[in-house]
Amino acid sequence: MRSLRARLILSHVLPLLVVIPLVGVALTYLVETQVLLAGLSNELARQATLVAGVAADYAQVWSDPRQAQAFAAWVGARITARVWLLDPRGVLLASSAAADQTQVGQQVETPGLREVLLSGAIVRVDYGQQPGTGAAEVLVPVFINGQIAGVVRVTDPLSSVYERFPRTRTFITWVLLGGLVVGIGAGLLLAFDLERPLRRATQAISRMAGGEALAPLPEQGPAEVRLLLRAFNTLAERLQSLEKARQRLLANLVHELGRPLGALLSAIQALAGGAEGDPAVRQELLGGMDAEVRRMQHLLDDLIHLYDQTLGPLELDRQPTLLSSWLVQVLGPWREAAQDKGLRWQVDLPADLPVLEIDPDRLAQALGNVVSNAIKYTPAGGQVSVSAGTEAEQACIRVDDSGPGIAPEEMERIFTPLYRGAAGRRFPSGMGLGLSIARDLVAAHGGRIEVHSTPGAGSTFTLWLPR
Repeated sequence: MRSLRARLILSHVLPLLVVIPLVGVALTYLVETQVLLAGLSNELARQATLVAGVAADYAQVWSDPRQAQAFAAWVGARITARVWLLDPRGVLLASSAAADQTQVGQQVETPGLREVLLSGAIVRVDYGQQPGTGAAEVLVPVFINGQIAGVVRVTDPLSSVYERFPRTRTFITWVLLGGLVVGIGAGLLLAFDLERPLRRATQAISRMAGGEALAPLPEQGPAEVRLLLRAFNTLAERLQSLEKARQRLLANLVHELGRPLGALLSAIQALAGGAEGDPAVRQELLGGMDAEVRRMQHLLDDLIHLYDQTLGPLELDRQPTLLSSWLVQVLGPWREAAQDKGLRWQVDLPADLPVLEIDPDRLAQALGNVVSNAIKYTPAGGQVSVSAGTEAEQACIRVDDSGPGIAPEEMERIFTPLYRGAAGRRFPSGMGLGLSIARDLVAAHGGRIEVHSTPGAGSTFTLWLPR
């Protein structure tokens, strides 16, 4: 009983093994006592009434013993019950049974006779409590000229009644056995059906622990099992996504670190080869080395933030910051980058922007990532616009570009770490972390980022911050 299958089978079959025998005993008792015996008793009462009705039409039966015996014999040949004809004193006039002939002409003890004579009504004596120890009796008074001429007593021995019970019991037994077999079969099917998806999930988890590739499982079975399988499929999908993200991260790291390191190595070799003697060349090489080192520093900052995401909520150094002056300071370097690329740069900052409790450095990184993407993906001759304002209890910073836009199927994925859309894959630089980092930094401030984009018509990113 250690396996789940055995326990499920027992849970389905054991109630049947206990309940069906009890139901069988109760059903047999009810059929025998409430159906068979009651039906036989009613049939006996009907026969006794008919016999009494016929006997009332033959008055000589109650005055002539020979006529009485002939009548009893005639009735006895037509019904299975024993028929007695009694006079009002309780003397047996005639009987349809040969064993009773010795009592003919004698007064016999008859239960219920006095009640019939006093009330003039039919009296029925039920079957005895023990099988074979008694008989059902019906006593019917016979009236002639308004007086009770005698009593017809019809008796059905219990032995004839209980001859019918074995057939009934056999039928009930076979029906219950058939129901038990069907119930056990259905229980086995249900147990196997319930155990099968759980076994598949267990085996899949074991394969996952062994490092094998995961495949989604069919969501079958009861609602709780389907919920478990759905959770497993979601987990497997996320693990696969994380594995792909890990592979992309390694590939991007190789690319992003290899390019600047190659440039630095070339510059070092040039300086070592005598280029330092030319001041102009030396200055150009040093400037290039400085630019490459800064790019590597920016890459490390992104990786540090990605690591912070795994540690939990970000810790912010909030300070009261005037939004207008902060934006002028943050957007200055990006204006130069946009103009160097040949883009039209436009900034609209109202003078009445509020003071916000923000971490200026962290939020500058978030806004810088959004503006950097706008500049990167907008082709030369396009436009990048930054505006700010307030609505109700929120402040907003809006970044518009005239770039290629974002496809609808990528709108929900652009904030996924290490994801790069179709437009991003055309640019070799970047690791796909910028928007993910920006979203997390804005969310740490209690805000959110909204994006609206139409393919071929540019994109709008809006940073909402609580006032």
